[in-house]
Amino acid sequence: MRTIIQRIATGPELSKNISREEARLGTKAILENRIDPVQVAIFFIALRMKRETLDENKGVLDAVLETTGRVVAMVDEVVDIGDPYDGYNRCLPTAPFLGPLLAELGVHVVSHGLDRVGPKYGVCARHILQAAGVPVDLSPAQAGARLSDPALGWTYIDQAQSNPGLHNMVGLRAQIIKRQVLTTVEVLSKPVAGRNKTHFITGFVHKPYPPIYAELARVAGFASACIIRGVEGGVVPSLRQAGRYFHYHDMGPESEVAIDPAALGIRQEVRAVPLPGSVTAAEGEDEIVAAIDIPATARAAAEAGMSALLGTKGAFYDSLVLSGAIILHHVGKAASLADAAAQIRSVLDSGRAARRVA
Repeated sequence: MRTIIQRIATGPELSKNISREEARLGTKAILENRIDPVQVAIFFIALRMKRETLDENKGVLDAVLETTGRVVAMVDEVVDIGDPYDGYNRCLPTAPFLGPLLAELGVHVVSHGLDRVGPKYGVCARHILQAAGVPVDLSPAQAGARLSDPALGWTYIDQAQSNPGLHNMVGLRAQIIKRQVLTTVEVLSKPVAGRNKTHFITGFVHKPYPPIYAELARVAGFASACIIRGVEGGVVPSLRQAGRYFHYHDMGPESEVAIDPAALGIRQEVRAVPLPGSVTAAEGEDEIVAAIDIPATARAAAEAGMSALLGTKGAFYDSLVLSGAIILHHVGKAASLADAAAQIRSVLDSGRAARRVA
């Protein structure tokens, strides 16, 4: 670690890159709690300030994958939804309800995250699913069993269970303040895999990220990836304007796909499900940290999600149609986005998926 820091932390003109193997060894030692916290902070902020190379990203991911407790579920294929771990603070998240929805269509879904992490410290999948009565502290083995259960077919697994070493860094990451490479790679930890294939679904905002995520997904062994330009970096595109996503199949090159919500019968005046006024606070900690009441927001999202799964029309319903259609089409369960949207609406209107929320 000493020699690594000497090279990466020497200023904007003299800092040197490190190899993938050095990044792996350094990160693994950090996750195993063998490095002084001061050096850990310097390591991550120095990488960020000089800008991480793809090899450095790969090395950090290698260490995360190596230290993650992983299970193979007793199903052929798994869809892994990597929504932002730091959550949302401008809209109600809808992605946590893609699990029961897609499970009703025979698509096995795992979502993952943690309780609270920066830079946004927003409401996330754990909060919402817990408010809906879903178990959120399952071991990897328990999560795999839940996903394999025909009556459920989906699961959530928390980072505290799948990678305790990484989760133990949450406090230090808060002190570092700025986004670190861990924020990029932790969504690729792949805690529950399928016997034959595992598909990676994630979101992005900034243009440079799709090829980075695609290459990291190949490193992690995902058979396919779907990287969606979503609201707040999540997997749900804007409801009121044309968008795009990038995808690859069978480890091949990625390509871009345009998507228009109106073409799928979605006509909304809002980009995403708005936050109810009752959950907002007077002011946030800063311009990034949420000015919202997290428990109240989680309850509001859980109630709205259950209502949408029971067929109630609105922005939440349309968000599930839009993102669900992209995923269903991506994994080959629908011949077109229009066909996928029709299948999603049929399940929502029937209310059947609500029975899988348990």
